[in-house]
Amino acid sequence: MSTRIPTLRSKEPSLKWNPDPRSRIHEIPQVDRPREKLFAKGPAALSDVELLALVLGSGTRSGGVLEVATRVLAACDDRLDAIEAAALLRIPGLGRARSAALAAALELARRHLGRGRPTIRSASDALPYLQSIRAEKQEQFACLSLNGAGEVLATRVVTVGLLDTNQVHPREVFADPIADRAASILVAHNHPSGTLAASAEDLALTERLAAAGRLLGIPLLDHLILTADGHLSLKSQGVL
Repeated sequence: MSTRIPTLRSKEPSLKWNPDPRSRIHEIPQVDRPREKLFAKGPAALSDVELLALVLGSGTRSGGVLEVATRVLAACDDRLDAIEAAALLRIPGLGRARSAALAAALELARRHLGRGRPTIRSASDALPYLQSIRAEKQEQFACLSLNGAGEVLATRVVTVGLLDTNQVHPREVFADPIADRAASILVAHNHPSGTLAASAEDLALTERLAAAGRLLGIPLLDHLILTADGHLSLKSQGVL
């Protein structure tokens, strides 16, 4: 009569261990299949390949879902947070639908894991990013590039004027947000005079930028006028 010695397993799951990518799900013992393992032990017990296989759902005729998941991880060098939808399309076994679904799932996770990051939902949310131009003696025009979650990708001073005049063209405003792949922009400029009122030029510029944003698919969310002591939102004034 032999005594069975139980195998000791680490309590910490190894993210480096992956099942044989050539295995089809039906070839794996049921207890070790990703879905069953997740419900039995929790998602932390699964390797990256197994988690990704669950997101992908199924494989192809030429390879199982574990093999497709392995290709994805290899293509991004184990940095799923950095992979783009266009790169996913080049991976054998992924079409447009699954590439889009995976990119959306990764972005959703990134947004919710980063909930502590500030987002721009109102004019007051943007003010911390614009402090540097509020009290300038020359008129400065700044632009915030925002992603789809309303997070600030970049803040730039686009032009610096002379005293209280400033010439701004939409091509200068949108050049960097296009490179940033921004989903929207918010612009602002200071009034060195201290007057919180929109001039005819301010209103005309806002209309031009809004029209350009609609054409480019990068909407203008607001145009703020800043002084050392206050701010005015043109959106709140019904201009946008």
